[in-house]
Amino acid sequence: MRIWLKNIRKGLHMTQRTVADLAGIRRPYYTFIENGNRRPSPQVAQKIAQVLDFDWTRFFTDNSNE
Repeated sequence: MRIWLKNIRKGLHMTQRTVADLAGIRRPYYTFIENGNRRPSPQVAQKIAQVLDFDWTRFFTDNSNE
């Protein structure tokens, strides 16, 4: 699970659906990403990061699932 991603989202009082809608992806896909079951493409990572205001490369660091 990407606890850091969930914490950022919750800190902004956003639902998974809201993030997914604003990023232009489906909610189930966002859920897979947040749970660490899928790694987003660079394009999707950039969209999510823009919505949640963090550096998109964080998805691709060694500890990105923590």
